[in-house]
Amino acid sequence: MQGVQGTLDELGTPLAGVTFVVVDLETTGGSPAGAHITEIGAVKVRAGEVLGEFQTLVNPGEPIPAFISLLTGITDRMVADSPRINTAVPAFLEFARGSVLVAHNAPFDVSFLKAAAALTGHEWPGFRVVDTAHLARQLVTKDEARDRKLGTLARLFGAATTPDHRALHDARATVDVLHGLLSRVGNLGVLTLEELSSFSSRVSAAQRRKRHLAEGLPHSPGVYLFKDGKGRVLYVGTSRDIRTRVRTYFTASEQRTRMAEMVGIAESVTPVVCQTPLEAEVRELRLIAEHKPRYNRRSRHPERAPWVKLTVEPFPRLSIVREVRDDGARYVGPFSSRHAAEAAIAAVHEVVPLRQCTKRLSLRGTSSGCALSEMGRCGAPCTGAQDVESYAQVVERVASVIGGDAREVVAALHRRMDLLASQERFEDAGEVRDRMLHLVRAAARAQRIAPLARSAEVVAARRAEAGGWEVICVRHGRLAGTSVSPRGADPMPYIEALRASAEVVSPGPGPAPAAYPEETEKVLRWLESPGVRIVSIEGEWTCPTHGAGAARARLEPLAAAARDVVPFDEPGGPGLRHQPPAAVMSAAG
Repeated sequence: MQGVQGTLDELGTPLAGVTFVVVDLETTGGSPAGAHITEIGAVKVRAGEVLGEFQTLVNPGEPIPAFISLLTGITDRMVADSPRINTAVPAFLEFARGSVLVAHNAPFDVSFLKAAAALTGHEWPGFRVVDTAHLARQLVTKDEARDRKLGTLARLFGAATTPDHRALHDARATVDVLHGLLSRVGNLGVLTLEELSSFSSRVSAAQRRKRHLAEGLPHSPGVYLFKDGKGRVLYVGTSRDIRTRVRTYFTASEQRTRMAEMVGIAESVTPVVCQTPLEAEVRELRLIAEHKPRYNRRSRHPERAPWVKLTVEPFPRLSIVREVRDDGARYVGPFSSRHAAEAAIAAVHEVVPLRQCTKRLSLRGTSSGCALSEMGRCGAPCTGAQDVESYAQVVERVASVIGGDAREVVAALHRRMDLLASQERFEDAGEVRDRMLHLVRAAARAQRIAPLARSAEVVAARRAEAGGWEVICVRHGRLAGTSVSPRGADPMPYIEALRASAEVVSPGPGPAPAAYPEETEKVLRWLESPGVRIVSIEGEWTCPTHGAGAARARLEPLAAAARDVVPFDEPGGPGLRHQPPAAVMSAAG
């Protein structure tokens, strides 16, 4: 066969011969509709060689906002004698003529330049544009950089200039980032400007080529695991129809950049078929915690969540810990952050005179008091002024808050907020309010999930979408098993079989609300959904189990018990905390 030599047009423009103008702007705001350019910086490069630089401050014709001056260092005095936009933009367009425009987050810079050109009566040349931020999202993995900001990428590629929100400096840093990215696309066979322009669509084509990974997957509820060539889990998801959901990752409906990146790496998809959607949700949580896939954003590190602990010692105190142990201590949590845990502790200390020092106090030795004791905010057990018995009364007040009854603290904090507001100390009042909210959320969660976590076994059922009954078995707040009875079948044999085959779950450590609170929350939401029937609690049936009644009659809830539950915020509470499991579960049903 005789080969045919392509023309230069067919071969494309080699990247080594392209002149790039890398530009960066500083502005008075985020949109050209109401903001103006204050600085233009640009670097012209070709084949790795710097051909020239362009830099000018621009008088925006309006005061520069203070926060912009703080960010960029550009002040009204600096730009007072600088050229106006009708001079600066034509000079830049002449500098960039005939080149490919490059910017980090290019839509921002290009939108300002286009608006300035239109404002000054100049025609926009129609530059071909390369966005290094968009290119980085396709080429830089999460393992390499936590984000695609210019400063992060500049460090990754060893840029000689550190970005500092000054236009020319940021443009110089973007040049080094551009060269690093071009090196990577070169390794992927992208050698011309035309290939670089179509690189994004080629990534979509790569997604489409992975559609075979969805073949053979079941049309069933469950969990799916994307894995790389070495069998490492990249991403865990859940769906009511595994095959249909996985196929969407290979179509245009998937718009998330990180998912496109993940699909490009994935070599297989493993399905885990589940009996019910609830089982799928719980398995997803467990698998994410087990494998910690780098493309999952949530629930990867439940072990890192902070808890607040009421210590076990002669004079207990509150501390922040990462682990719930079976040490007899009382715990509340987990909190979303250490800051939230610290705020909740501060709310308690605002009202209850619990000691705040971290040293371990002995029953015999004494030491000097602190400023808190002089202010009356601590009984000073360290000096011997407060014995174990009287301090224990303080501890019980704190234990009540941790258990879910935060009314005393909330009422005192409300009074504190009212006082501060009357003194027009609104920021201080807002700080007290925020502390109170962190505490109330933690207390409410403890009150909400503690009864289920303490129950050795709860069996519940509801009508399935396809007929029959969905049945779940929950032990100490964890999902121990699920089953589905066919339409028209007697559900009781399925319930008995489920109880016999369900996982054995040990109680959570100590009096903590739940060892796995996120899972317990999902189970509670299911129990509280419409149509749920509580079948048995710790082996005690809450509905008839014999006779000729229909399945619906057998699964009737014990609705009367719901009347015995005192809501959290009503006098005579404290709500669910001290109710027997049967009453609590009936209320959930």
